[in-house]
Formats: sequence, structure tokens, C-alpha cells
Amino acid sequence: MSQDQRTRSRRVILDHIRRAGRIARIDLARASGISQATVTTLTAEMLRQGLIEEVAEGEGKATRRGRPRVDLKLRGDAHLVAGVKIAGRSVSVVVLDFEGTQRAHHKVPLADLSRPPDALGWIVRQAVEAAAGKAGVRLSQLSGVGVGIAGFIDALAGLCHWSPSLDRRNVAFRDLLSRTLALPVFLDNDANLVAMAEQYFGAGRGVTNFVVVTVEAGVGMGIVLGNRLYRGTRGCGAEFGHTKVQLDGALCRCGQRGCLEAYVADYALMREAQILNGGRGVPTIDALLSLARSGDQMAGSILTRATRMFAMGLANIVNIFDPQLIIVAGEQLQSEHLQSDDMLELIRASIVEVDLAPPKVIRHTWDDLMWAQGAGAFALDGVLDLTLKAETDHVA
Repeated sequence: MSQDQRTRSRRVILDHIRRAGRIARIDLARASGISQATVTTLTAEMLRQGLIEEVAEGEGKATRRGRPRVDLKLRGDAHLVAGVKIAGRSVSVVVLDFEGTQRAHHKVPLADLSRPPDALGWIVRQAVEAAAGKAGVRLSQLSGVGVGIAGFIDALAGLCHWSPSLDRRNVAFRDLLSRTLALPVFLDNDANLVAMAEQYFGAGRGVTNFVVVTVEAGVGMGIVLGNRLYRGTRGCGAEFGHTKVQLDGALCRCGQRGCLEAYVADYALMREAQILNGGRGVPTIDALLSLARSGDQMAGSILTRATRMFAMGLANIVNIFDPQLIIVAGEQLQSEHLQSDDMLELIRASIVEVDLAPPKVIRHTWDDLMWAQGAGAFALDGVLDLTLKAETDHVA
């Protein structure tokens, strides 16, 4: 077996162990398509390296021959990673072990929506140090850090083309963070990492093709096709919030016009309220929602338009990707207009009709710590790749 084949097989085996939680060697061979002899050899290596461990099936349980079944599982203490969610008004951090179990979390507020990259980098370092301290370890004892940030992110190059959290464009933000933290850093769009969190820990477990749409200060999307996260050629794929729903329409914060986000995001709703209310506006998004509930015609018309635009966007997702599942996630899901039966009916009315049920649409209210957990899952993936590469280089 070549070194490349060995590395790929080890990765496949570890991925199956992680998905299963715990699994016997014979079941691992069957699920992975790798021969039982190869599974035995490679798992023996990973046991010696401390990446996995053996666990008994349970007291009192035995096979038909009387011998207790032995499963394999990831060894939680093999690595610790941090996951970071950079939001408009906060930085949230979780510390995960190699199994994905949360060891600690920490959250710090941000006074400004946008700031220089260096300044944001030091805020991230301080937040990760605080979270590591709560987990009883030093920053240097972490194996890597995953970071999710809104914007146009090239995850492969570590480049942030644009983000509302940074005051400039085209920043090599991954490398800046890696220097600041003195650790490997893995950077991606925050909505992609929500999709990864759903795949590892949430409703996407065991689902081959699904889409996550996030509704926060902006609108994002993560796509999983064939069990793999899809990012696009330039890392700018899945920008659902910046698909166009109106020619020469409302101005979006990305600088273009007619984006879906410019009709659905909270800043867009507040802006429309100010225009329709003679420049006075309303103080908060909650106040706008309260007005709509009380029957205010202006507030109701704003939310009705947002509902129609959002439903049209979701219908387009169904018509393009035909996913098994759509997960709508984010704190803004407390807004009734984005979880109404009317919106679901608008989606059904706009999708291609066949003699099969449409994709299931579910809602999942995520807080920032859950977004950070997705970033932690991304870090676990990255650390695993670095570990396997190091072993391959050592053997070579």
C-alpha cells in the first residue's frame, strides 16, 4: 500500500469511527469498504499513536461465543481544539476534545461592528486564552483553532475577501491569526461551519445532501453534497444572502444591489422602517416585530415582503440542489415571519412538482456558542489532516 493510500485509508477509518461514536472492527471494515486485514493493521497503528482507544461494549454484554465485544472510539485526550465564532457584537469560543465533547466556553462582547484585522486578532487571542484557561490548559496546549466569520472567505487560501467584521478587504486573516495565536488556524465562512456542526453534531448527521440557511445580522448558507461541504472554486460559493432577487434593488452592505439579504436581514428591515416611517424608524428589530404583532400596517408590510423574498430564495435552493433536508438556523428565527406556515406554503408553490414529497424544512435556533462548536469541528478536521500528514512524512 502506498503512503497516499495509507493516509486516505486512515482518514476514512477515523471519519467512520467519529460518525459512529464507537464501532467494532468488523463493522468498520464493512462500512468503510476497506479490507478487515487493513482495518486491523491501521487501527493497531492508531491505537499505538493514541488517536483511538478500545472500549468494551458494556458490562454483561457478550457475543454469542461468550467473548465481550470490543469497539473502537476516538480518544478524547488525543487533541484539544478551540472553535471561534466572530459575530457582529461578540466573539464566542468553545474548547472541544478530539471526540467533539465541549470542555469549556467563553464569550466576550465587541463594542464596534468593524475593526482593523490586527485589533480583532488580539481580541480573538485573548478570548481563546480565557476559554483554554477555563478548560484547565494553556493556549499552547491546543492543537489548533477553527474560526468562523461572516463574509466572502477563501478557506483554502485563508483569505478574507470581505467581512462586515473587518475594516478592509482582501486580508490574509488566517495567517494573521496563526501568528497571533502561535497555533494552526483554520478559517471559513461562519455559515459553512454551521453546516459542519449540523453534520457532526446536529440534524445533518447521517444525511448525505442537505442545506443550512443561517439568518442572523445577515443571511448565509452552507451546502453539504455527498457528505462533503461545498465551498465553490474561489471559496465564494453558497452566498445565499447575496443572490439577486431584485434588479437594481435595495443596497446591500456588500456594496451591490438587489441581494436577498438587503430585504431579509435585520439591518434591511430597520432601514425599510425608517424610510416608510418618514425617517423616524424604530429603535430595535424587536420593536418592529412587536409593532407587526399589534397590527401595525407599516411593520406588517415590511415583514410580509421579507417573508416572500425569503420563501422565493428557499424555493430556488430546492429547485437547484433538490436536497434531502433544509435546516434554517439562527437567532433571528424568533421572528415569526421566518417560521410561519405561510412561508412554507410559498416555498411549496414555487418548487418543481413531482410525485414525491418536497424536501423537509426544519428550524434550529442556534446561539453563538453552537456556531463556535461548528468552528471547533472544522478545527478537528484540520488537526486530523495535519496529524495524518505528519505520520506519513515520518514514515517516508
